[in-house]
Amino acid sequence: MDKAFEGKKLLILGGNPETTPLVEIANSMGIKTIVSSGRHTDPAKKAAWKSYDVDGMDVPGLIALARDEQIDGVLVGVADVLVPSYCKVCNALELPCYATQQIVDVFAFKDVFKTTCERYGVHGIPEYYLDPEMKREDLDKIRYPVMIKPVDNGGGVGMTVAYNEAELKEGVKKALDASNKKRFIVEKYMLCDDMGMYYTFKDGYCSASCIYDRYTTDEQPGLSRVCLGGTYPSKHLDEYFLRMHENAVRMFKEIGIKNGVLMLSGFYENGEFYVYDTGFRLQGEAPHLLMKAIHGFDQREMLICFALTGSEGNIDLETDDMARLRGKWASTLWFLLKQGRIAKIEGLDNIKGDERVVANIQRLYAGDVVVPEWIGNEKQVLTRMYLVCDTKEELAECLKEYQDKVKVYDVNGNNMVLNGFDVDIALELK
Repeated sequence: MDKAFEGKKLLILGGNPETTPLVEIANSMGIKTIVSSGRHTDPAKKAAWKSYDVDGMDVPGLIALARDEQIDGVLVGVADVLVPSYCKVCNALELPCYATQQIVDVFAFKDVFKTTCERYGVHGIPEYYLDPEMKREDLDKIRYPVMIKPVDNGGGVGMTVAYNEAELKEGVKKALDASNKKRFIVEKYMLCDDMGMYYTFKDGYCSASCIYDRYTTDEQPGLSRVCLGGTYPSKHLDEYFLRMHENAVRMFKEIGIKNGVLMLSGFYENGEFYVYDTGFRLQGEAPHLLMKAIHGFDQREMLICFALTGSEGNIDLETDDMARLRGKWASTLWFLLKQGRIAKIEGLDNIKGDERVVANIQRLYAGDVVVPEWIGNEKQVLTRMYLVCDTKEELAECLKEYQDKVKVYDVNGNNMVLNGFDVDIALELK
């Protein structure tokens, strides 16, 4: 790998497991990585050249740390809540930043993002007005079920499905507890096709890198529907480009996005697309791993290069990127765990010898404990597997094979793995 950045110091904000591969890529480029987060035990710190326990929300502390270490660049890891800090730290140090305050103001809070989207014809989920006082006249207008969310958190944290008023009130309390800004939204609970729309930006050019279908679990009633995986490309790809893509691109351009990567999460129902979330950073779901396997370029290297130089390098998105994945079929496959202590994991031993598996990002191991507060958000993910195949039928066979053979048992011998998604329905094979 190119060693042009040998010895440069890169400060990475956040230390969760999903940030670890970013640290490892920077290490392989000869960069001295410095990871900072509020938890001493965060996994990404183990991979870093140095680590500090300065919380990612402590902007003055991060600025002081960066100056003491004489860092050459700053990059946010896989954490939405740290993008505002990333912007402020970069601005204070006069270092390259792919976010601006205007962009942060739009994407950092779900309610502001939703209002902005509507101005450009990018529709959000139908919403009910409700404030913390929960006035009777507002409660009477709500039709259940609904989803309650904090405006400034992600990964399912603080989100609840409510089927009646008592559950709604509990959900509001949970959302407020998970919100730094003490704001929440109440939306119609959508039971329809779930999608991801993943965009890459370079010097003002916007490329729709992946449009894919997502599948979520229904085994955890009352909680956010955690992802079980996704299939690429989406069965709705053509319609998305026809009805929504240009509106989204116009919005991105007018709020000033020039570089970086961005995810829109949305639903498809009766010919309409409804966007419900965004993330202006690398995603925990990591579609960039599929893109690297298919297209040959690595978004992590692009972002690292930008952090140190202000340029994402020599990539030409018009020729190097392609939402149709050059005719390949791909998938992310998540394994979700129930509460308990992991005693034994089976089925992951020989993955490195399987050419269909281009990556596997494991978060939990034997001896780890899945605690109650992890249920209903992405912390209950055992591993995310990334598959690339030549045909849809080959992909279906691969998905079924791993859904069948990956087993996790607790200390009492009970199965801990939630059911996966129906592969044949997902890929329209029946």
